[in-house]
Amino acid sequence: MRILQSCLIFVVILALSGCTPGGTGPAPRTPSASSDYIENRGSDTLVNLALAWAERYQEIRPNVRISVTGGGSGTGIAALINGTVGLANASRSISSEELAAARANNIEPVEFVVARDAIAIIVNPHNPVDRLTIQQISDIYSGKITNWTEVGGEDRPIVRLSRETNSGTHVYFLEEVLRQGRDDDRTLFSTDTLLLPSSEGITAEVRDNPNAIGYEGLGYITHDVKVLPVARQEGGPEDENYVLPSASSVNQGEYPIARDLYMYTAGQPEGVVKEYLDWILSPEAQQIVDDIGFVPIVGSQAGPEKTAEPLALE
Repeated sequence: MRILQSCLIFVVILALSGCTPGGTGPAPRTPSASSDYIENRGSDTLVNLALAWAERYQEIRPNVRISVTGGGSGTGIAALINGTVGLANASRSISSEELAAARANNIEPVEFVVARDAIAIIVNPHNPVDRLTIQQISDIYSGKITNWTEVGGEDRPIVRLSRETNSGTHVYFLEEVLRQGRDDDRTLFSTDTLLLPSSEGITAEVRDNPNAIGYEGLGYITHDVKVLPVARQEGGPEDENYVLPSASSVNQGEYPIARDLYMYTAGQPEGVVKEYLDWILSPEAQQIVDDIGFVPIVGSQAGPEKTAEPLALE
């Protein structure tokens, strides 16, 4: 898988324009709409992709400055609610509580799907376990399964690795894997789960620890970890329901842990923010999605057949 070099905090300032957001009253709610500066903050899953988009956009529009930072989906959405960013990146959809807080602050978030992703389940290359079901993964992370022998492995304790709680990937994994999409399910991560601040940290620990299991976005998989096929339900040893994460298995609806990746604006985007989002949904920008290892939202590698529409949240 292809992956860009990354660090804990990503900041890129493109071009040398001195323009800054200005105005008072409603204008700060969309601080980048009337200037040549875009503040883009949020999901660490998206940050490498957002950085690549911003770098390419510099070549197209050198007069536009774009600041890209991570910090987690919750951080980006909180900044949108506070009126301090033009674009919030998120690897999960905005919560009802966040939406209520935004509206209380006279902000109406608008959602854009900008890419798709699969959550890969990774283990150490020397781990003999070669497949898992969603239920087994849920039982591992909730602490019901504690030893690899319970899922066909060696007699070793399972070391659970997760992203931190502010991560959209953490929230998605909790809701869709541990709780399997059930609204009334209150399953939680086992208290001995190790929370790490980055996908790179999870990869490094899995690579070095034969007892570890982790999860991460498709664009962060490296060749020094073992990716497990996953099935929605248990089957026989040759069951074709066990599927590896890939662009193809995501687009065909075969891989069971797949999700959309989002950008949010405060109200309908205008000015340079709208122009930037229009470009992100273009064939050129969606090819960058594929180049990094995520899943383009439209069309094929040869180019999209249609563009995504923003979703105004109800």
